[in-house]
Amino acid sequence: MAINNLGVNHLTPQQKTDIDNALSVIENSLMGITQNLSAEERQKYGSVNETNKLFVNKCREYQQTQVNLSSPDVDWAEFEADFQDRTFADTRLDRLATVTRMLSDFKIVHDYDNYQDALIDYDYSKYKAGTKTPGFTEKVEELKQFFPNTAGGSAKTVDNS
Repeated sequence: MAINNLGVNHLTPQQKTDIDNALSVIENSLMGITQNLSAEERQKYGSVNETNKLFVNKCREYQQTQVNLSSPDVDWAEFEADFQDRTFADTRLDRLATVTRMLSDFKIVHDYDNYQDALIDYDYSKYKAGTKTPGFTEKVEELKQFFPNTAGGSAKTVDNS
């Protein structure tokens, strides 16, 4: 059973502008301070897994609670700045992942609505082609290409789950 109009909420032009402006602010804020890592560099430097993060956290804890046990060869101010930046980035990545999911879900329901409406239009066009209404035979022939595995190009709804 097809459900139409899942995406009943639409962005206003102002909301679209606000979203684009917010993304521009984020991009501009990060532009001068981030590195553009190659695939090899991402592999090389991205090896700090969860166990290693726990190791980093434990060393930081020792440095904060028992300074006499910390290496004098480590720049602990820089260590802390790195730690704070990675913590900030990590929590913002979580927020951005949520935003990405929200936009993806928003897009999915509108894609679904467009597809369902296109199927209705195709069925209507097939009906009108059957009545020999000018232009519809050509339209149906053109749209049939999108249903190669069905006899006569009969439209079938796909499961988007």
